[in-house]
Amino acid sequence: MDACVFCKISAGEIPAKVVHRDEVVVAIEDLNPQAPTHLLVMPAKHYGTIVDVSRAGDGLLGLIMEVAANLGRARGGAGGFRVVVNTGADGGQTVNHAHVHVLAGRPMSWPPG
Repeated sequence: MDACVFCKISAGEIPAKVVHRDEVVVAIEDLNPQAPTHLLVMPAKHYGTIVDVSRAGDGLLGLIMEVAANLGRARGGAGGFRVVVNTGADGGQTVNHAHVHVLAGRPMSWPPG
């Protein structure tokens, strides 16, 4: 996906504050944080939505969630953290590359929005 900003970040073409990178998952700090810790965890390869990731059936969704949980524990500490997945326009997804938000560092309220 030539125009996908997250693909360009994953490929190292656009700088980002990378907090995790391996062959299949990349995690970065969000440019517009909604909490003291706000990370984006995404597949290195392009998938439009989390539904596309789940349909791939290759265990990638589990790996994304494992990285999100590890980062949430490490950055959220004993206070906990929140994992959010926005899917599609009505779900609030603004970048068409599947990603998971990890928020921590403050109490979270419910409902979220």
